[in-house]
Amino acid sequence: MHPAFSVVLLTTLIGAGQGLFLALFTAQSYAAVELLPAQDTRFYALGSLIALALLIGGLIASFFHLGHPERAWRSATRWRTSWLSREVIVLPAMIGAVFMYGLVHWLKWDLSVFGIQTNVSGDLTLIIGAGGALFAFALFLCTGMIYACIKFLQEWASWLTVVNYTLFGTASGFLLATAYAAYLAPGLVKFYAAWTVIITAAVFITRAASLIRNARLKPKSTLQTAIGVRHQRIAQKSQGFMGGSFNTREFFHGVKPVLFKSIKWVFLTLVFPVPIFLLWAGLSLHAHGLEQNAYAFSAAFAAQYLGLLAERWFFFAQANHPQNLYYQTVS
Repeated sequence: MHPAFSVVLLTTLIGAGQGLFLALFTAQSYAAVELLPAQDTRFYALGSLIALALLIGGLIASFFHLGHPERAWRSATRWRTSWLSREVIVLPAMIGAVFMYGLVHWLKWDLSVFGIQTNVSGDLTLIIGAGGALFAFALFLCTGMIYACIKFLQEWASWLTVVNYTLFGTASGFLLATAYAAYLAPGLVKFYAAWTVIITAAVFITRAASLIRNARLKPKSTLQTAIGVRHQRIAQKSQGFMGGSFNTREFFHGVKPVLFKSIKWVFLTLVFPVPIFLLWAGLSLHAHGLEQNAYAFSAAFAAQYLGLLAERWFFFAQANHPQNLYYQTVS
């Protein structure tokens, strides 16, 4: 397939936004049961603002691959059968939940504004956060299933697609939370860093599994089944015209095999070993009380996000559309 860069931006930006929100809510939940030090409401409010910016940035990016953006609202009408329609509905709901979570933290409201008294600090934001977390996982599911449900694209049609979308987004969000905490909540740095390593290790296993699986796939279609001819020896010379077409441009990535393979190693390097090394360097600096740890964590997130752009491009490009059996030669 030919990857649309707007879709690459959409999926990586909203993934990081979802992951960051989950990191914020996780830290608050731990603090509510006194497993982590409590943080000022400003930490959660500003963190929510960053997550909100990432989510809205992804939403804006999604409009750039639409032929008629003014008709985008119609994409929500098929929610009973379309995972894309469900994503279109869940994403704004997720944005609304993150906005309310940050706003209530900023205003320092709790359930007492409704006349309900509890002994839990931040009780109202915990309720909103729980709803936001459900939306986050629902959004991961919808985004992943858009591609996993396409059975004839064997590289996508796997439960690993949904798992990888979820883990990649969560890993990038927790890594961003580590960098963010280095500036405003140093007491959470080790917590976020530990979870970043765990989630990154998990997604390395699942992404490696998907790469191994895809390398072993055998096409279910042949040139004979593509054109409905049973003859054993068929050689295509031309499509029937000298130039390319929509089919030759949009269903194949068009890059040379050497470059295609190199992109795989680029994302495997930038997403996994590089941020882990920078995390280790940042934790070493953090242990010595040096302020440069924040720069190391920020560099780790930047490197991983660049790797995620490459990974998402490779994910789309690796899908081999059966129509390429027919549209394989221009002239």
